Amino acid sequence: MINYDVIIIGAGAAGLFCAAEAGKRKKTVLVIEHEEKVGKKILISGGGRCNFTNMYASPDNYISQNPHFCKSALARYTQHDFIELVEGYKIAYHEKKLGQLFCDSTSRQIVEMLLEECSKSDVHIKVNCSVKSVEKKNNFIVKTNLGEFESGAVVIASGGLSIPKMGATSFGYKIAKQFGVSVTETKPALVPLLLSKDDLFKFKNLSGVSIDTIVSNNEISFRENILFTHKGLSGPAILQISSYLKENEGLKIDLIPDRNLDEIKNSKEKIELKTYLKNFFAERFTSVLNENYIPSKPLYQLNEKEIDSINHLLKNFTLKPVGDEGYEKAEVTVGGVDTNGLSSKTMMAKKAEGLFFIGEVVDVTGWLGGYNFQWAWSSGFAAATNF
Repeated sequence: MINYDVIIIGAGAAGLFCAAEAGKRKKTVLVIEHEEKVGKKILISGGGRCNFTNMYASPDNYISQNPHFCKSALARYTQHDFIELVEGYKIAYHEKKLGQLFCDSTSRQIVEMLLEECSKSDVHIKVNCSVKSVEKKNNFIVKTNLGEFESGAVVIASGGLSIPKMGATSFGYKIAKQFGVSVTETKPALVPLLLSKDDLFKFKNLSGVSIDTIVSNNEISFRENILFTHKGLSGPAILQISSYLKENEGLKIDLIPDRNLDEIKNSKEKIELKTYLKNFFAERFTSVLNENYIPSKPLYQLNEKEIDSINHLLKNFTLKPVGDEGYEKAEVTVGGVDTNGLSSKTMMAKKAEGLFFIGEVVDVTGWLGGYNFQWAWSSGFAAATNF
């Protein structure tokens, strides 16, 4: 049986980064990955360009039953630290919007950087390696299809339930429960939403139409685009709000942020309201509004009460999703290993000396826009500096 200082289960963003950092500190490290290659979710992220962090990442951009848990890790390894690493490898990048940083070229550059960092410290990586059991005696014994390995520390970096075709499983949650760490309720997050048959019938010609909006629920608002799909709604604003949406909760959508229709009060214009609204929306959407929500009248025929009513509709357009597209389409998982059972400074389980949980498997979920990668880097660093 081969002995290591630390065994990391999961070769995604958090696992690879943690391995590299532990290796820099002269620890002997084994990374175990049950898929055939490492970093599969990194490779597909950001449309293949990897939104690797966000310039404005802060604890306010994360969801957790304990909103304070992420503060220590995010403060100790920041977005600026990771940007410095990326620049050290001369990886060209750009800010797309709202602080979102993407590779100019390809996500593969981030994976290659992480692998190079691991290689420098002689980190061992085994792919197609499935864990059969993790036991704790004096040390941890990890039994796999490729043999048994022993270590003083084990890091669970196996991710959440999102995108099962990329290898997502409930493995991390099972290990947590085995060692007495509770797991909070999980659900798909950053996920497209489904609409009722009635709404889909109204919007049947809108697939592909995108609108700049402010989307709100009872808790939070996001200013971003929504995108109509053949199943319901997607786009950045919808993905963001999905992480906060409760079951059977409706959405309020401001379809004309920064504007209202007061300018057409007392208008002498003879153009139809539908034609006027083409200044705001794609023709397909104005047709849907005209057929279902607004009168077919010229502007000069609209009285003040009618204008106020239409204005209210456009500023407070309400829809009630009937569900979401599930873990298959979710970018991340809300919920996970209960932060009450972990140290916020080290990521180690309070009830199991030497057992750490990092990345998406933990009940810390970031917004869309590079925040979840930053949590992977920060939580991985927190664990790596405490073996």
